[in-house]
Amino acid sequence: TTLGAANKARQREWDPDDRITLAYRGNELAGETGEACNVIKKLERERIGIRGSRATTEQLAEELADVVICADLIAMDAGIDLDEAVRRKFNATSEKYGLKTRLTNGAHD
Repeated sequence: TTLGAANKARQREWDPDDRITLAYRGNELAGETGEACNVIKKLERERIGIRGSRATTEQLAEELADVVICADLIAMDAGIDLDEAVRRKFNATSEKYGLKTRLTNGAHD
């Protein structure tokens, strides 16, 4: 199951009355991004050797996964094909800066 398909199926279970709004999703994304940034801060704290709580790269992986899941849910709610949007944006940035690396349409890889 792809992330999009799994998100759609789980959302039917989670919110069967379809009450979650785009504004809710935006706040959810901000919260998850903040949690990822907090883990990064703790990793940096350890790297530079200052006092404070610590975190692990496993915790960062979990928070980044939450960010991606939330972004997919927002795209789904807004009718955006996130895979296509990422491909277009990645390739536009490569072109803008004269870089050779491009994402291709997954169907032809």
